Amino acid sequence: MNARCFLIYALAPGGTTARDANDRLNDYVADRRRGLAVWHDHFVGVHGGTVVLDVRSDEEQALLDDPGPLIGWQVSVHPLTFSLSAVGFAAQTSFTLERYRGVSLDELTAAEPADPRFWWQRRTA
Repeated sequence: MNARCFLIYALAPGGTTARDANDRLNDYVADRRRGLAVWHDHFVGVHGGTVVLDVRSDEEQALLDDPGPLIGWQVSVHPLTFSLSAVGFAAQTSFTLERYRGVSLDELTAAEPADPRFWWQRRTA
């Protein structure tokens, strides 16, 4: 198999609480057998989220068909064109910002207002 990143889009069944949906998605992300978890986020409103996995082996690719903790959810899996690795995903992010909006991630980071909701600003040295 050729290494590639996959985007997983997952919606929880009706009646699932936000807490349960977040916990289940986090359990999915935490399963190291699924490949390298590159990025994930949760949805506001409708419960669920999305994950990008860097899949590098046949075993990891086979698990794309196994919902694991997301059983009963609507799950769709999409291979990405340019993100052939975690590094490629990061490069595609930078490319998109710079090419289509004329701004770098470093510039955006420097201009980010102080806000306690932004967990990345709470890191300690």
